[in-house]
Amino acid sequence: MVFLDGESETKMRSKEQYIFLSAVLPLLKLLCLTIFGLILAHPKTQFIPKATFKLLSKLVFALFLPCAIFIQLGESITFKNFTLWWFIPVNVLISTAIGCVLGFLVAIICRPPPEFFRFTVIVTAFGNTGNLPLAIVGSVCHSSSNPFGQECQRTGVAYVSLAQWVSALLVCTLVYHMMEPPVDYYEVVEDEQGEIQEHVSTNDLSRPLLVEAEWPGMEENETEHCKTPFIARVFTSVSSISESNLPNPDSLEEGEPRSPESIRCLAEPRMVRRIRIVAEQTPVRQILQPPMIATILAFIIGMVPPIKSVVYGDDAPLNFMTDSLEMMAAPLVPAVILGIGAMLAEGTDNNESRLGIRTTVGIIVARLLVLPLIGIGVVYLAGKANFVIHGDQMYIFVLLLQYTTPSAILFGAVASLRGYAVSEASAVLFWQHIVALFSISLYIILYFKLLLYNVEV
Repeated sequence: MVFLDGESETKMRSKEQYIFLSAVLPLLKLLCLTIFGLILAHPKTQFIPKATFKLLSKLVFALFLPCAIFIQLGESITFKNFTLWWFIPVNVLISTAIGCVLGFLVAIICRPPPEFFRFTVIVTAFGNTGNLPLAIVGSVCHSSSNPFGQECQRTGVAYVSLAQWVSALLVCTLVYHMMEPPVDYYEVVEDEQGEIQEHVSTNDLSRPLLVEAEWPGMEENETEHCKTPFIARVFTSVSSISESNLPNPDSLEEGEPRSPESIRCLAEPRMVRRIRIVAEQTPVRQILQPPMIATILAFIIGMVPPIKSVVYGDDAPLNFMTDSLEMMAAPLVPAVILGIGAMLAEGTDNNESRLGIRTTVGIIVARLLVLPLIGIGVVYLAGKANFVIHGDQMYIFVLLLQYTTPSAILFGAVASLRGYAVSEASAVLFWQHIVALFSISLYIILYFKLLLYNVEV
């Protein structure tokens, strides 16, 4: 048994108090902003109308977030740093894969309605790796006495921004197709003229705040097949639409001229042809949104020293421009958290959700309680394998945050776009963010104890 003298015991208590306050105070700031947003947007007060918060979301998406990414990531990134930071985007893929396994277990154990099996898996798997981690990092770094040093804000935002291109790619591929309406619960009827009309049995197209929170203007991205079970029809030839995209070689007469597209289709195996059609209907072009454009520009400018010296730095000729962008990025954290508060104030109608209480609780437990514990183990093993930057506590903190956040608010937008599980996504996101107020607080305190216990006060 080890006994500590009075001075050592006092120093240890002081360090524990410092760690606790460093973790709790930023969360209290975010909680205050959330309450402000809730009060301002509550239906009984309506100090600020719903339309104003939708405009605020558009400002975050198109202005505040791109400015923050361009300033912080561009100033931090170099070719050497890029080779050191590679595990950040890889960690997003790992956390999503583990989340899929947990979601599958939740679906097996909790037995949601069959049409929501895929929804249960993907909503458990895909977390918020963008706005919410940026808000947490911004709040932690707001104090000059933060435990991560003077470069806290710059490096923290750079690390979080680096993960966003992977998240955007996953949204436009994996999440988009996993949220396809199930073919077994999809109705196809014919009108009097014999033309096919397609209907989804549950299609609530009302657009609450959560739909506009991370992807404003989602309704403008609707395509011909976005609300149909397109993949199922292509691979099972259920609908005439898929058959029209798959030319039948037997229907072409020998003497009939063939278009280049028909010749290409004839040369392709049927499976390859179907995969190509699905790929053509995947909205990968939607990745090029303002935050992603800012990330690409930050990479291009930041990794080319002659250009970087012109844009970034106190003596740079374009320093006035970066200062202006930095001023526009300043409202990012309060705008994001006020939007979350407004979303919570709007509430949700649980009577419209057919997911079931048991499945909703299972998703929350798996996403907010179990996954962070697994994340600690993954990051620990990554450290043992020298995949992380040793001594950079902010780097490890951002890796851990990727396992801790609730499901991405973007699910509400994708659900609305696909016309599938709209009410269910709204209910799950609402209750996840309620529980996340407490779960994130507990885990951040734990992370600070793990990361900062050896930091001198």
